[in-house]
Amino acid sequence: KFAENGATVISGDLIDPDYSHENVSHIKLNVTDRENIKEAAKEIKEKYGRLDILVNNAGITKDGLLMRMTEDQWDAVINVNLKGVFNMTQAVSRSMLKARKGSIITLSSVVGLHGNAGQTNYAATKGGVVAMSKTWAKEFGGRNVRANCVAPGFVQTPMTDVLSEDTIKGMLDATPLGRLGQVEDIANTVLFLASDESSFITGEVISVSGGLML
Repeated sequence: KFAENGATVISGDLIDPDYSHENVSHIKLNVTDRENIKEAAKEIKEKYGRLDILVNNAGITKDGLLMRMTEDQWDAVINVNLKGVFNMTQAVSRSMLKARKGSIITLSSVVGLHGNAGQTNYAATKGGVVAMSKTWAKEFGGRNVRANCVAPGFVQTPMTDVLSEDTIKGMLDATPLGRLGQVEDIANTVLFLASDESSFITGEVISVSGGLML
């Protein structure tokens, strides 16, 4: 979506993506590896001169009821979903603050706002990134750097494709608009928060959930 709108996009992931676009470059990036992040941010700054937008979108799940959740399950999700956001934002924000312009968008979840049985670790991270983003909005606002969150509801992805019909029906019944979200619904909101059209919005959480949890 960003590439289609003319942005130069650097996509960072542990795995190679199955798509390409002339405006997109792909790099190996591990959000739990601070040295990897530091080097990537330095190379990007040297090549392109500046960093305008950061989208924190890396995330994993390792679900389980609290009584059965292992320390490894807790640590893995915290390290990627929460500390990974801290690592990336700390590395990239310095350049934005120096330039006195930037937008940081972090993917939260309705689970981070309302909780969900069996997802203590995931909910903690998604609530935590909201708190961090509100803090950054206050820290960075004087330098015209904004920080916001997007909280998706049930979105049709490969993760939801494997769910049972009964589970999907339950999701739809709980969503007033009566459908699952599409990836583009989320991308459009992130694009808005990255653009100058949202230049007076910071420290906010936009729920893109079809009315879930109303």
